[in-house]
Amino acid sequence: MICFSQNEQLAQYYYDKGDFEKAKISYEELLENVPQNLQYFLRTIDCYQQLQQFDVAEKAIQNRLAKYNQGSLLVELGYNFQLQKNDLKAKSYYDQAIERIRKNPNEVYGIANSLERKVQLEYALKAYQTATEIQPNYNFNYQQGLLYGQLGNFEKMIETFLEEAYANPQNSIIIQNQLSRFMTDEADASFSNALRKALILRVQKAQDLFWNHYLSWFYVQQKEFSKAFIQEKAIYKRNPESLSTILNLANLAIEEEDQEVAREILTFVIENTKDLGLLVQAHSYLTELKIKNAAEKDYATINAEIEALLKEYEISPFTLSLQLIQAHFVAFNLKKPEQGRAIVKKALELQLNNYEVAQAKMELADILLFEQKFNQALLYYSQIETDLKNDAVAHEASLKAAKTSYFKGDFAWALKQFKELKSANTQLIANDALEYFLLINDNTVADSTQTALKAFAKGDYLLYQNRNQEAITQFQLVLNTFKGDEIEAVTQLRLGKTYEKTAEYNLALSQYQSIIDHHSDGIYIDEALFFSAEIYSKRLNEPEKAKALYEKIIFNHQDSIYFVEARKKFRELRGDKNL
Repeated sequence: MICFSQNEQLAQYYYDKGDFEKAKISYEELLENVPQNLQYFLRTIDCYQQLQQFDVAEKAIQNRLAKYNQGSLLVELGYNFQLQKNDLKAKSYYDQAIERIRKNPNEVYGIANSLERKVQLEYALKAYQTATEIQPNYNFNYQQGLLYGQLGNFEKMIETFLEEAYANPQNSIIIQNQLSRFMTDEADASFSNALRKALILRVQKAQDLFWNHYLSWFYVQQKEFSKAFIQEKAIYKRNPESLSTILNLANLAIEEEDQEVAREILTFVIENTKDLGLLVQAHSYLTELKIKNAAEKDYATINAEIEALLKEYEISPFTLSLQLIQAHFVAFNLKKPEQGRAIVKKALELQLNNYEVAQAKMELADILLFEQKFNQALLYYSQIETDLKNDAVAHEASLKAAKTSYFKGDFAWALKQFKELKSANTQLIANDALEYFLLINDNTVADSTQTALKAFAKGDYLLYQNRNQEAITQFQLVLNTFKGDEIEAVTQLRLGKTYEKTAEYNLALSQYQSIIDHHSDGIYIDEALFFSAEIYSKRLNEPEKAKALYEKIIFNHQDSIYFVEARKKFRELRGDKNL
């Protein structure tokens, strides 16, 4: 058995290498031992065809057809003639394969699969259609929808997929996955437009909430949260049993920084529910939004509002999110970390589940880190890692532990941790870890004393402590001291993001422009272009400048994580889709 497995690996090795002569011999041997194995047979035929031994291939297929009488072998014969540019003969065998389905619809599986593998998409479609004509209870809508998409017949693809989703809602998720793939991959916006029109038509005609849900899903994919909210409100009016879907929509809007819509949704939830859990969650999101946009003069009001909410909904496990928001606000904004710690420690005395304990410990560790109590912070982060092994929350704690090591200047240990986290399941954590890994690695190679890196990490730590002005001063010091060094571009990027936080958009743009002018071949160029475009688009209302920058990402940085978003925003600014 082991020997047989090694032979299979050897055959595969030769095949992958393109050594078809040796691969052919290996597969012939394997086939001799297991003559019924279709996989080995198809590989052997492939090797004959790669070596242009078409007569040998034809004879082998004919022999197998005589022995096993499988309809899919007619497709193999057709393809063998197609490779010889004998399209007439190829067509005759493909037609024979379709006829086989007419006589025995069960043959559709092997034949259609074979046709798809040979990229005979029209014939594959015909195979499925023929089978369902004869056996109406067969359902190949999903396969046909995919084939229509591959053939570029988007209208038919959408119609087939939507019919299937409605008839069999359990298939909705896999259909939505395919639709969203086409929405992202298509070079022009015609697919998204066609899908939107088809869904709107169904919402208007059918008066069925299923289509409102689907249209809401579509708008979420397009990040048009206000339009998704209109659909969710329509659903709620006719089916007011739960607002949790609407609350999830608010969360998505917050993640995408559509704060205006998020506020509108959260206010709607608060006005329309008496459910304590939903109320606390909605108030928590709303409070976090207020804190994010607050100036120092607003702090007293926000503090009073949090106090009032906790008085109204009381201190209990139900209001944990509000308690932790209060602790964070008191520590990081009001700069009273002892008071913040006391709030968390009081929360930890409640009857909490494992996840809630982890949340509270995370906040406690964050505050200890704020206070430069690095080792104590590390202790709590590691407790979370141990308590919730392999969970997303544990990965978040690992990332924070790695950043703690980085802040305290233990770069070797931090590098090791970031390296492991680069392959984390959560994309955000993986991206964050990669960014810090590259930062430490590149600047250690460039400067073994790590002097510039230590100065930069100090700026990052000040940012963590919410001391933005001091961070700006620190990063400016790094730029002046290490001008022209490896650290320059990333410092300009950090300075740009900090200026954005303090709403000094022109100063942010000047930092990004410096990267574009002097570090165009570096790893931060796509970020500099994207962040600049976002400022022109969202903050300064200069769409033409934004459009030119998005376009640069589309044409010069296809491998950027901002590529898909840049392409979408470029199309919007160009007026490609009916918003």
